[in-house]
Amino acid sequence: MGYIKAQDVTVEFPVFSNAHRSLKNTILHASTGGRLARSAGKQLLVRAVDNISFEATPGDRIGLLGHNGSGKTTLLRVLAGAYEPVSGYLETKGRVASLLAITMGMDQDATGYENIFLRGVMMGMSPQEIRTKVDEIAEFTELGEYLEMPIRTYSSGMHLRLAFAVSTSVEADIVIMDEWLSVGDDTFKEKAAVRLNQMVENASILVMATHSKELLARVCNRVLHLEHGSVIEEFDPRQRYSPEQQKVVNL
Repeated sequence: MGYIKAQDVTVEFPVFSNAHRSLKNTILHASTGGRLARSAGKQLLVRAVDNISFEATPGDRIGLLGHNGSGKTTLLRVLAGAYEPVSGYLETKGRVASLLAITMGMDQDATGYENIFLRGVMMGMSPQEIRTKVDEIAEFTELGEYLEMPIRTYSSGMHLRLAFAVSTSVEADIVIMDEWLSVGDDTFKEKAAVRLNQMVENASILVMATHSKELLARVCNRVLHLEHGSVIEEFDPRQRYSPEQQKVVNL
């Protein structure tokens, strides 16, 4: 069973060159949305996540909402273990499946079959666990004999099919996503949607960033609205974005 507890989590990125500071401040503020701060040594910092606290328990489907640069992706990366908070406390319980960069760990010169193992290890699976899934993953990709070839010979669509098939084969307690994944042509997209829905349904917790209000209302039971790295509001999207509520708003 999955569990997340974040208490006053803060993430900062240093800006190593302070030349042309006023121009840099303007650009950083416009492009990142993060708050600008200074360390004790007067170094310029971008605070991408600013004292965020929340808990997630089994059954929670949490959507992160906010403009580009509001801290959504940075928070997802913290939950996935890619970034360490500079202050605050984060506890996660259960296996975390990160779908933030589904091709990470794949080798262009390795075959499709070899990349099933490489990507599987990146997803936290043991070699023994991957062996039990190879046939199912291979069948799902529909790549056939191409799996014997280096993936540098693949089209971008074939590459994504393989990455998606491996990444969604993990039995996870917590699923982390930046937008809902959709890969392949129309026929494959339908099959991929079914597989992704099954993965999410089987997980205890989902945390997903998206700009789609329809998706938030359909998938999530909680929304954390971020601005400048802070949570400014939490609400139930099924109430705010329901068709009935939209009619009231439109009137």
